Amino acid sequence: MNYSFAPQTKNYESSAVRDILAVIQEGNVISFAGGLPAEDIFPIEAVKNAYEKVFASGKGSLQYGATEGFKPLREAIQAKMEQKGIFTVPEQILLTTGSQQTIDLFSRIMLAPGDVVLTEDPTYLAALQVFRSYGANVVAVKSDEHGMDPEDLRVKMDQFRPKFVYVIPTFSNPDGKAWSNERRQQLLDLSHEYHVLVLEDDPYGDIQFHQDEVYQPIASFDDEQTHVIYTSTFSKSVVPALRTGWATGPAEILQMMVQAKQMNDLHSSSIDQQALYYLLRDFDLNSHIQLIRNVYYERMTIMKDYLNHVEPGLFTWKVPKGGMFIWVEGQEHLDTTVLLGEAVKKGVAFVPGAQFYVNKPKLNTFRINFSHSTPEKIKLGMDRLLEVMMSVPVV
Repeated sequence: MNYSFAPQTKNYESSAVRDILAVIQEGNVISFAGGLPAEDIFPIEAVKNAYEKVFASGKGSLQYGATEGFKPLREAIQAKMEQKGIFTVPEQILLTTGSQQTIDLFSRIMLAPGDVVLTEDPTYLAALQVFRSYGANVVAVKSDEHGMDPEDLRVKMDQFRPKFVYVIPTFSNPDGKAWSNERRQQLLDLSHEYHVLVLEDDPYGDIQFHQDEVYQPIASFDDEQTHVIYTSTFSKSVVPALRTGWATGPAEILQMMVQAKQMNDLHSSSIDQQALYYLLRDFDLNSHIQLIRNVYYERMTIMKDYLNHVEPGLFTWKVPKGGMFIWVEGQEHLDTTVLLGEAVKKGVAFVPGAQFYVNKPKLNTFRINFSHSTPEKIKLGMDRLLEVMMSVPVV
């Protein structure tokens, strides 16, 4: 039967990461492909205790909840935001099914077909999928290791009059960089000048390796609280299975997102939100985040030290200051999709970089994840990966 799908489904794309993970599930393949946290340090007992407290609180804990989310958890997030210099109120915090839902809800209320979204290049591929699913025209802004080029950003704002700018300024996915505070302020200044919103995605900000460096969220610069929608998640700091994220920003925008969420799923899992509240109340999450930082820094260092043995001139990379990824760039002639096929034969996988780009993909790039695999698996996987990388001819 020929199914008559809605016109917008022509914009739907499959996730390259999910496709790769499905292919390598079988067999002895060490995967550096997914953006997965370390399962061996999940706070299992703390999460279990938190759920037990939910069940002990009575049958009402199993009832429908408010679309905005469990208020005590929103109050706890308010305090967490204040530590980052973002001053909001529980009424302007929306709990979502991961920060991915924030991207979708915000796009749903803001984008009409043909509207322009400005992004870095490369950027988070699942965000690109969402923007395109609503018919948006995604336009790349020139960027360097410090963030978006303010001159090119001004040109693009003036030329395209975008609906919003999407950024991951702290340990971005896929390239793991951190914007300078100067570039963050320049983006905010231009957003005010051109009356353009900023969607700040911050899933990795807590995974910071060098505590002497300060990375302020762009939302913390927005004293008027009129131009920045900030979103984050507990997927990286607690466990991803809870699927709990949040958004905060201008009240009028948050209220529209609440209405969109009511039509989408009524509310995210209230039992998970309640468990998170008890966990934040009774568990030392800051100490756990420090554990995550220490573990990920060790794993990143192992991976980086292996890369240092690659023959000079074949590949380049930058050592991340946080997050979960290392971004690698090969010589211009290289196609990392082909390289992936050779890597899988050797028993290791990565994500080719092409799908992270807006419209001019660099086929010679790839992303590797250091957070999920144990040190032993990283060493074995990097032995395999280096064998593949060293087989690439120098041109």
